[in-house]
Amino acid sequence: MSELLPVADGRAVRRYARSLARRHPGDLRRVVALHALAALAGLAGPWLLGDLVQSVEQGTTLGHVDEVVGWLAVALVAQGLLTYFARYASTVLGEKALAELREDFVKNSLALPVGTVERAGTGDLLTRASRDVDQLGWSLRYAVPETLIALITTVLTVVACLFVGWWVAVPLLLGVPMLWAGTHWYIRRAQPAYLAEHASYGAISAVLAETVEGARTVEALGLQRARRDRTGAAVAESARCERRTLFLRTVWFPTVELGYLVPTVCTLLVGGALFARGDVDLGAVTAATLYVQQLIDPLDRLISWLDELQIAGTSLARLLGVAHVPDDRTPTGRRPDDEHLEAQGVRFSYVDGRDVLHGVDLDLRVGERLAVVGPSGAGKSTLGRLLAGIHPPRVGTVTVGDVGLTELPLDELRGHVALVTQEHHVFVGTVRDNLVMALDEPFSGSASWSAKLDRRLWGALDAVDALGWAEELPAGLDTTIGSGGHVLTPAQAQQLALARLVLADPHTLVLDEATSLLDPRSARHLERSLAAVVDGRTVVAIAHRLFSAHDADRVAVVEDGVVAEVGPHDDLIESGGSYAELWRSWHGEPTRT
Repeated sequence: MSELLPVADGRAVRRYARSLARRHPGDLRRVVALHALAALAGLAGPWLLGDLVQSVEQGTTLGHVDEVVGWLAVALVAQGLLTYFARYASTVLGEKALAELREDFVKNSLALPVGTVERAGTGDLLTRASRDVDQLGWSLRYAVPETLIALITTVLTVVACLFVGWWVAVPLLLGVPMLWAGTHWYIRRAQPAYLAEHASYGAISAVLAETVEGARTVEALGLQRARRDRTGAAVAESARCERRTLFLRTVWFPTVELGYLVPTVCTLLVGGALFARGDVDLGAVTAATLYVQQLIDPLDRLISWLDELQIAGTSLARLLGVAHVPDDRTPTGRRPDDEHLEAQGVRFSYVDGRDVLHGVDLDLRVGERLAVVGPSGAGKSTLGRLLAGIHPPRVGTVTVGDVGLTELPLDELRGHVALVTQEHHVFVGTVRDNLVMALDEPFSGSASWSAKLDRRLWGALDAVDALGWAEELPAGLDTTIGSGGHVLTPAQAQQLALARLVLADPHTLVLDEATSLLDPRSARHLERSLAAVVDGRTVVAIAHRLFSAHDADRVAVVEDGVVAEVGPHDDLIESGGSYAELWRSWHGEPTRT
């Protein structure tokens, strides 16, 4: 079961909302003012109608009726125009806030420690980046403005009711207990329920992503039924969570519906009784009744959109939670004296209590080529990731120039050590875009600079034996690749990643099966070509193909999470240990018993 990313608490959500408001004070004041004016224009109708009823009772003229109707028309037109501009201003403010939130989410997501993303899986992060962002965007465009309109209209309408007469407060207060009780009951239960519902969507995404990515393995091992059952279980859990939130709404909505209908009936009864006693006139009773009746619409919208705001608050909490992942490195400001890479007493576990590495010691000489070999599952890739600073060790240290890898900022670390695996991503864009991202230097638009840059890019492609197919691309470096563009083969994508590594120019390279997608002859040729590029650099090559070990300065044999042997190829063959057995097995020779 993957470990979900954290979720921000209510205090963090409110703090972020206040920070957004402080960033756009002018826009926010404009929105509130326009909505308030629109609400005030809407309050003119009941007042004018109450005055008209009172005038009719006392006797009036056709001219007075025409005058009242004219003012009603003016109020309606003014309300319509003000509402239009208020909604427009709200939409603009919402889009600004959503854009900033997306930027913050992307920045925080890219800053996530790789180990955290691997433990959480892609499903949770993908759901936050898609469903939660979409839900929050919809709420900012519609729910927030509508709630603001309803809130301002409700407040101003209540004030207008009290201006008609103090007695209107009595029927208004009668509806408060029911509204408060129902809403309080709902809010206490809504956020946990919606958090569980959103988490269930992440679980479905994770199961589907795992099934699609491992489709060949599923088919080869006959796991179709097991994957269907797991998907069905995730869907069933999601349905259970949705039924829970639906139950909360079916209890809450009828309760509040009754709560805001009670004041209307009570206003007629109280107003009628006062009118019968001669304490108020008919126009006041009419205006009060219309105002209280008019309260139903904004209250209904306020309550309806409050449910959407609960969902939006949940989405916002999940998006902000990404920033609450603790960093796995603590920069100290120390700088390495040299490029000497060393691991001492390293232990590491992906799951608490189950170490994958058990006290590994490894001292790499500057400029040497070390091959790491061993059976599958021995811990080779894990060791490579620790040597590249991807994961911090649970116990022990991994240092470069006597400075811990987790003490270096990530940008500085990649100047010392870089990792290339067999998993590569081709970004949507041109070949040039996919290469220049590895360069950490200012860009210039001059023709001479562009020509110099192109020579570097072609040189990097040449260094990884990619020049042949790259020159045959329809537009050369300007050919669009990635999703929807020119399709690269897995081997070409691997060469592109290696070309980025050449351009990044780190001192120490950790190659984890970096040529595994090439056929053995091409991989052999590529590694020999890379040898000239990495001359003078420290190289850690993790591979199953033992010709890499034959060419290395030293070979480290990893077995059951420990380094069983370290030494030159010939010495290890002569010693007759684990490496010698692997070598004979790889060459098809009988192993010793």
